[in-house]
Amino acid sequence: MATKYVYFFGGGKADGKANSTDLLGGKGANLAEMARMGVPVPPGFTIIADVCNIYFQSNSNYPREVTLQVEENLAKLEQVIGARFGDEENPLLLSVRSGARVSMPGMMDTVLNLGLNEASVAALVRKTANERFVYDAYRRFVEMYGNVVMGVEDTIFDEILRKARESRPGMELAIEGLKELSSKLRAAANAATGKDFPTDPMEQLWAAISAVFESWNNPRAIAYREISKISHHWGTAVTVQAMVFGNMGDDSGTGVVFSRNPATGERELIGEFLLNAQGEDIVAGTRTPQPISELKRLLPPCYEELVDVSQRLERHFKDMQDIEFTIQNGRLWILQTRAGKRTAHASIKIAMDLLRERLIAGTEAFLRTTPNEVEQVLHPIIDPSERREVIAKGLPASPGAASGRVIFDPDEVVELAGKNGDYILVRQQTSADDIRGINAAAGVLTTRGGITSHAAVVARGMGRCCVVGCSSIDVDLEKEEFAVGNRIINKGDFITLDGSTGEVFSGKLSTAPAKPSNEFKELMVWTDLVKGMGVMANADNPQDAKLARDFGAEGIGLCRTEHMFFQLDRIDHFREAILADETEERRQALQKLLGFQRSDFREIFKEMEGLPVTIRLLDPPLHEFFPLPHAEDELRALAKRLGISFRRLKEKMLTFDEFNPMLGHRGCRLGITHPEIYEMQVRAIMEAAYELMKNGSTVYPEIMLPFVSTIGGLKLLKKLVADTCEQV
Repeated sequence: MATKYVYFFGGGKADGKANSTDLLGGKGANLAEMARMGVPVPPGFTIIADVCNIYFQSNSNYPREVTLQVEENLAKLEQVIGARFGDEENPLLLSVRSGARVSMPGMMDTVLNLGLNEASVAALVRKTANERFVYDAYRRFVEMYGNVVMGVEDTIFDEILRKARESRPGMELAIEGLKELSSKLRAAANAATGKDFPTDPMEQLWAAISAVFESWNNPRAIAYREISKISHHWGTAVTVQAMVFGNMGDDSGTGVVFSRNPATGERELIGEFLLNAQGEDIVAGTRTPQPISELKRLLPPCYEELVDVSQRLERHFKDMQDIEFTIQNGRLWILQTRAGKRTAHASIKIAMDLLRERLIAGTEAFLRTTPNEVEQVLHPIIDPSERREVIAKGLPASPGAASGRVIFDPDEVVELAGKNGDYILVRQQTSADDIRGINAAAGVLTTRGGITSHAAVVARGMGRCCVVGCSSIDVDLEKEEFAVGNRIINKGDFITLDGSTGEVFSGKLSTAPAKPSNEFKELMVWTDLVKGMGVMANADNPQDAKLARDFGAEGIGLCRTEHMFFQLDRIDHFREAILADETEERRQALQKLLGFQRSDFREIFKEMEGLPVTIRLLDPPLHEFFPLPHAEDELRALAKRLGISFRRLKEKMLTFDEFNPMLGHRGCRLGITHPEIYEMQVRAIMEAAYELMKNGSTVYPEIMLPFVSTIGGLKLLKKLVADTCEQV
């Protein structure tokens, strides 16, 4: 039986299903599923992802079976749509899009309006009586095909478009101007590549399919897969679909909506659209779109149908959906649906809400939340006590707070990441090529685009704070500065973003810890119900103990007591004990620490009432409590504070020198040679516990003896602990 390389969808039928993502990619599988559901989807077919690998392994060639199946499904598509590809009377136009099994928004290439040439342009003008629409579509096709397929640099086309717009500032180009623009773009593509712009529709189609396969290995796609830990071996499927047009007038448009708010998780239809536009206008962020609520006023029937479809898709796929749509002459078409990228806060809320709505089970809600998302809900917020100066306001695209130095070049952000603090990437709009810079930045600020633009989608997926569509900011990339009002912000200046409100502040503002939401606490309850093992915290102060308990820890598995000694008001007391030559002298110095230790343990036990707290007695080698031997100024100051000579301090420190201190005089060995230290610590633990128990608290202290390696050492220290407990 011949291998099936191409899967058709349309006319209420489909060869594939939603569970065919490995073959058809997420886009192709969901298009097939929507066609089966009766959702208005433009018909088309998907070339499976295996062909991508065959293409690369066969020196950019296709097996004959692939060619035949594409031609067979193209004929089926022509029959369903009632038009013919390449026909000079009733031409069918196509879109060619990528689709990996895991969503990679904006990382690979797309070609729209495919099949246009002089003959089909003339035919469409006769058919639609709308020259502006036809020549706008032709201009878009030449620009996109020239860039994606022929490899013409964006800057070449951008310069031609800039001059055309300058010829009629603030106004649309006249029809003759659009015709001239299309000719100039074709001529520029010919000059840049040394090849004639193809006019044969089948040549265009196969070149576009190959270009989309090639985009699987473009630098931005590779970078996204590396960051997101996606296999390089999967390849992408290619979906070929009948074109529908959002640029046919004021009863047409394009947009992206989410069935729930991707920033907060609230159950509301949220998104954006542009009238008289095509899809790349909204995703690229080159125009700032209108909120989807405006569609209800402008095209009410389309809005109501969109609400209904979004709810159907969410119930069917049992998850928040990211839906791309086009309206052509008042008719709604759904181009794509997928599980929407969302913030960690939104992810947890959506999972808990879907559980309450009985769309998913508790275990499923728990499994949908990743460890990375749990970590992200701890993202800080701007400290409410901070005085702040708002310099601009955009759209809140991805929450959290981020302060950093302004950088305009994404490659420079990558180079500087981790050096000298954090950085905020400032752009007019981001492109897929900026993926590494977004990942390296603490936050992203753009002057254009909306909450469904590339910057917003990618930043949300990566957990980066992001503000978009901040139109009051004027970015000058050459001068590396931006102007807002009467203020100039230069490269290297500090700004702060609030991704929850869209506000931009001057300067570096301090942050405060986030407060867990009710949904997060509910998730922790489900975690307790389905988990296979207990989770305890690593904490050695009351603040960390409280935070751990708030997040559901079942106790403290390790409380490292050496961290308590390093505080400025007690470190010298411990140094005094270490330097003492006589036992009694050492006991006197340790007595000064007993109160500190008792207070430390009492406050930790209070936070962990009713839960076990495992306290590790002192572990590190003694040299770690002193300045480095070559830091003579620090050592002289220490000797003066302790009232001993510098010479004696240096001589004493020489006795701490070991070939391998990590395996030397530390842990239980230190407790054996200096039992007074462990006696003081055990006394502090038990006195703190006894004090709380007298007041009715339930305390479960556990004592860990570190670095035990012999039975004899264990017996000796176990007796020390037991005897001290008895004394208390």
